[in-house]
Amino acid sequence: MSSDERPLGRAISEASDERDTLSVADMNAAGPKNAAEILVEGRVQGVGYRNFVQRKAAQLGLAGYVMNLKDGKVRVRVEGHREAIEELAREITKGPPLARVDNLGMTWRPPTGRFTSFGVRYAEFDP
Repeated sequence: MSSDERPLGRAISEASDERDTLSVADMNAAGPKNAAEILVEGRVQGVGYRNFVQRKAAQLGLAGYVMNLKDGKVRVRVEGHREAIEELAREITKGPPLARVDNLGMTWRPPTGRFTSFGVRYAEFDP
């Protein structure tokens, strides 16, 4: 198994052995390395879910957006370091207190570099 194929928990553990802390500035020093599109299903509209995702993404130093879709799902488009994206996916699986996440699907995408911050979009657009 190569270093890219390590289980997530082991990779994080090994990284923390090498260095005690990793700041947001350190994670973003080289710019976006990865990007993902995350589709979230469940009770995720009208419960503060987009604001929850925006806060978590900003805390992790990620760029992109979150938006409601017409079919009741929420789309998250995110760019940054893979570890931070994976942490965001873990956090948004929980969601805010009134939300219920039934399914979360994540697709890795090539980074575009066009996002400078993380925001909430209020209308569905064609991807």
